[in-house]
Amino acid sequence: QVQLVESGGGLVQPGGSLRLACETSGYTFDWYAIAWFRRAPGKEREGVSCISNEGSAYYSDSVSGRFTVSRDSAKNTAYLAMHNLKPEDTAVYYCAAPLSCSGYEAFRFSEGLGTQVTVSS
Repeated sequence: QVQLVESGGGLVQPGGSLRLACETSGYTFDWYAIAWFRRAPGKEREGVSCISNEGSAYYSDSVSGRFTVSRDSAKNTAYLAMHNLKPEDTAVYYCAAPLSCSGYEAFRFSEGLGTQVTVSS
């Protein structure tokens, strides 16, 4: 059974940092990319970052330069380090495992619980 579980969200002030984790199980981690998405209240889901199985990283324009995606094969876990957070980063964040990062923004998956990130003073 494939499982991806997000964690690490919380309340942070503007300019602060958080690191999200995506713990995976039930499939061969090294064969798939990991993509991060977010859904803000009243908005459509947005793809924000992807890391290929070989470690190539991609970012949306809205987070480029502030977010860093990584993966740890020993732990079957991917991470999203978020810096200089802004109120517009407030959303529920999800991870998914597309075969590659090509077109990851349109990858269709069933959202789990996600992890809430709230940026507010």
